[in-house]
Amino acid sequence: MSRIGRMPIAVPAGVTVDIAENNKVTVKGPKGTLERVLPAEMEIKLEEGQIVVTRPNDLKKMKSLHGLTRSLLNNMVVGVTDGYEKKLEVNGVGYRAAKQGKKLVLNLGYSHPVEMEDPEGVETVVDGQNLIIVKGIDKEKVGQFAAEIRDKRRPEPYKGKGIKYADEVIRRKVGKTGKK
Repeated sequence: MSRIGRMPIAVPAGVTVDIAENNKVTVKGPKGTLERVLPAEMEIKLEEGQIVVTRPNDLKKMKSLHGLTRSLLNNMVVGVTDGYEKKLEVNGVGYRAAKQGKKLVLNLGYSHPVEMEDPEGVETVVDGQNLIIVKGIDKEKVGQFAAEIRDKRRPEPYKGKGIKYADEVIRRKVGKTGKK
């Protein structure tokens, strides 16, 4: 039995969960509203302030969908209550991040500044010149936008320059040595 799929999801106070036909789930909370269509085979029930996900049979596909469905629901509930955030660090001489309205402007050693528009439902905050915080209620969108920012200049292993996640560890390499 799926260990994650079996666990019930506690619905905190101030959060309403609405399950329509074809497993279209809408979660409303203090931070906003999220809706998502979940796999139709899974049975999602709301009982006594908890969401329980059950699967119809033990086929491999159903087993894999069971844990996924439960995780997606849990991410929605956590998103509308606490929200999600990812921190990115900009390292390198002359590398800088700045905010202009809804645009994130990055100076990353290219001949031009890189401009990125905040997507719908995601907000970026620049703390100082080298810390970018990506916030939102949808875990998927926050992670995707953070990955797109990081892709503009990935960290390199020799000097550690580039954009990295705050909790990421860069494996450093030794540069080449001269001949004797």
